[in-house]
Amino acid sequence: MERSGREPDDVFAGEARGDLSSRAARVLWWGSAGLVLAVVSTSVLVAGAGHGRRLLVALVLVLVQVCALRWQARAPAAVLAATAATGLVVWALLPAVTLTGALLAAQVALCVLSATRPRRVSVRALAAMFLPAPLGFEAGGPAGLAVYLLAVVLAWTAGQWRRAQQARTRAEMRRAVVEERARIAREVHDVVAHTLSVMVIQAGAADDVFTERPEQSRQALRAIEAGARSALGELRLLLRAFGPDEGAVDNRGPGPSLARLDELADTVRATGMTVHVHREGTTDGLSAAVDLAAYRIVQEALTNTLRHAAGADEVSVRVAAEGECVKVTVVDNGRTPQGSSVASGAGRGLVGMTERAHLVGGSLRAGPLPGGGFEVAARLPVERAS
Repeated sequence: MERSGREPDDVFAGEARGDLSSRAARVLWWGSAGLVLAVVSTSVLVAGAGHGRRLLVALVLVLVQVCALRWQARAPAAVLAATAATGLVVWALLPAVTLTGALLAAQVALCVLSATRPRRVSVRALAAMFLPAPLGFEAGGPAGLAVYLLAVVLAWTAGQWRRAQQARTRAEMRRAVVEERARIAREVHDVVAHTLSVMVIQAGAADDVFTERPEQSRQALRAIEAGARSALGELRLLLRAFGPDEGAVDNRGPGPSLARLDELADTVRATGMTVHVHREGTTDGLSAAVDLAAYRIVQEALTNTLRHAAGADEVSVRVAAEGECVKVTVVDNGRTPQGSSVASGAGRGLVGMTERAHLVGGSLRAGPLPGGGFEVAARLPVERAS
């Protein structure tokens, strides 16, 4: 599994639903607000030296722009309009501030709008940002006009690039899910469909002759029992085939379950990693599907720690049975590489873990922790074995 420093909270990952997560919105705001505050306020202070009251008003308007950026992820069009209007007032008060600098907050909002809204909306916003261009020519001549137009186009283009990148990532993740489901369907069909079909026919035949020819009926029932045992064995082999590739944490034998977590932890400890296993409640009554899904999630999360957690030397595994669900949490103390992303062909492990959780009716989230380290947390329903 390729670990990701931004999924699912990537700063511009919200174009599909229109809004960003709260964490992504905060990251976006702090970054853009810091940029605007540092660049624009400095320009205003330099250009407003000796202007007294105008300088004070311009600084207040810069703070309004910074505050408005707080909502750029939720309402980029409104923020664009507000920051453009206040930016033009700043430029009118202090013409020595370049138009490009005065409208920097609006360019940031345009970039976010371009990344998170349909293209027809962002194109109209781009056209609106071209309207003040003559002011740039008036203040700075051809050079001022060219700089302003270039800055606006670059802001819009950066948003389009981010939008395309996220579209590729989502397409790759959807393709991985579809391929995994198709593989499971093919394997199940090839392995057990024939056996189950024969069992259905034999069951019908046994019912037809149950009264008149009981011996023949018993033979059919014995054939059904043998077929069921064969199908069960084939399914077990199939489930093992869906485990991690060779070289993953544990490849040793049949029957993976939460009861074997200590064995799994020992194989990781052999690499020098410190592994803590904590259990709360009992998981003895879990259905085979939930038990297997929980084990594989832990296994793949540990594999991810070994392969991708920079500087990790300790990992904690917690399994807690709480009423109608079992919670599985794996946390390491590694560092997430800066700028890491889910590239084409990567992130399959995370897709696989999420799909395992969904197939048993559960959920899974994974991502870096604010204080460092990486967490995989799954919540699976408790389905008692019949």
